Amino acid sequence: MIDINESVMQFLLAFVVVGPLLGAVTALLPAPPGLKGKSPEQAVLRHGVTVTGVILIAAIVLALGFDHDHPSKMQATTDISWIPALDVRIHLGIDGISLPLLVLTALLTFLCALYSYFKMPSGPTPKAFVALLLVLESGTLATFAVLDLLLFFLAFETVLIPMYFLIARWGGADRQAAAWRFILYTLLGSVVMLLGLLLIGIKAGTFDMVALATDNGRSLTASVQVIAVLAIGTGLAVKTPMWPLHSWLPDAHTAAPTVGSVLLAGVLLKMGTYGFVRILLPIAPEGFRDFAPYLAALAVVGIIYGSLACLALAKQGAKGDLKRLIAYSSVGHMGFVLLGIATMTPTGVNGALFANIAHGLITGLLFFLVGALKDRTGTTDLDTLAEETGAALYGKAPRLGGLLAFAAVASLGLPGLAGFWGEMLALFGAFKPADDLSRPAFLTFMAIGAFGTLLTAAYMLVVVRRVCMGAVPQDAPRLADVHTYEFAAWTPLVALTVVAGLWPKALLGLTDPAVQQLLAGGNR
Repeated sequence: MIDINESVMQFLLAFVVVGPLLGAVTALLPAPPGLKGKSPEQAVLRHGVTVTGVILIAAIVLALGFDHDHPSKMQATTDISWIPALDVRIHLGIDGISLPLLVLTALLTFLCALYSYFKMPSGPTPKAFVALLLVLESGTLATFAVLDLLLFFLAFETVLIPMYFLIARWGGADRQAAAWRFILYTLLGSVVMLLGLLLIGIKAGTFDMVALATDNGRSLTASVQVIAVLAIGTGLAVKTPMWPLHSWLPDAHTAAPTVGSVLLAGVLLKMGTYGFVRILLPIAPEGFRDFAPYLAALAVVGIIYGSLACLALAKQGAKGDLKRLIAYSSVGHMGFVLLGIATMTPTGVNGALFANIAHGLITGLLFFLVGALKDRTGTTDLDTLAEETGAALYGKAPRLGGLLAFAAVASLGLPGLAGFWGEMLALFGAFKPADDLSRPAFLTFMAIGAFGTLLTAAYMLVVVRRVCMGAVPQDAPRLADVHTYEFAAWTPLVALTVVAGLWPKALLGLTDPAVQQLLAGGNR
């Protein structure tokens, strides 16, 4: 790690949050400054790669300058009064919980911009596409960096409009209906969440998340905490998404362009679970404790439901769409995240945070690969894919088939890869939940969740068998294997999936001290 002055760290964090927004504005200018290309469209796409690349470098430098000996301490903090009458402040900071999500967001957005430079989705002008991509990045990064409840809400909402237009204007079939369902579900959930955030701020006398976490709910009555958890939790559960508030997700993923699906699964879903950890656990612990068993129950229902839906889609003759299958798998994977959070233990919450990062890496890679398959075959329908590839992707495009198999086994939680640790730690947390939670109930939830891991293995192996395995017909046309730009976009995700699986301490060393302090009573 490197020693960086605190003022430089503050600037870097502010730049990471605001930089993409400035890049979005310049992308809409007649010609992005300082960049040239064979055409204006190429120039603006190059602008998107440049801006997201600079933001990624700034995020990496921020991570290198982070004090890893004190990951529970808020670092690179900026605290400026914004609306004095409401005591709303521009309060930014990162700790061991938010830093990995910040870097993940910067990485995935850069890879999406790089991929789009070579494979721009069909739709309106690239100017609008790049501008929306950068606004989406800014809102997501701000969500993980702000430390004021109202700023959190504003950042949380900022991502909705760009994602709506990415689906509605650059998506596939039924994109308008999918985009409307996405925006209506999330906006309705956000209205309820805003009421809960206002209730906390008014009753506690501050919207500062650090002060509220330190107070640990002492200034809020039990009834206020229960109402706040119900309201805020509903809004966060929609974004996660938690069963039964998940129905917008499969349609959105199926209709979204490849990069839209990558960002939706890789970073947007993490905003909901991050809110559970950052806001509800430390600020309203009594209220959260009352709802924890119900949250865990809904989480394991989501695990089983998502897995069974995937199995149904994976069956031969079921007219299953591969993008839709991966979307349903996200419902199950996010169920493990919610189960870990519901245990209210360091083990479970650390598992949830680890699973968040692992899901972002693995599912992002899966959506990239499915997008590549669609580019080559024109479809994501499993039956058609099996016919187009002759159920022999290994033979027709061995590197593409190998990457798909790798992502599948990583998703099912193979030991040694990133997907294993988050799910196992969430289950271990359920084995011994917080002292005032019912252990028999959580042991039941653990058993159901463990069964869900078997179902996950079943549907992923069925997909690999149907698409990848088999003899190549002699007259079958070959598919283009992995292109150079695809290798560039996918290799970091593969490498990080392996590194996180073999060296989990790199991530847990960041999150565990912060989680321990958060559960003990906030950031002191």
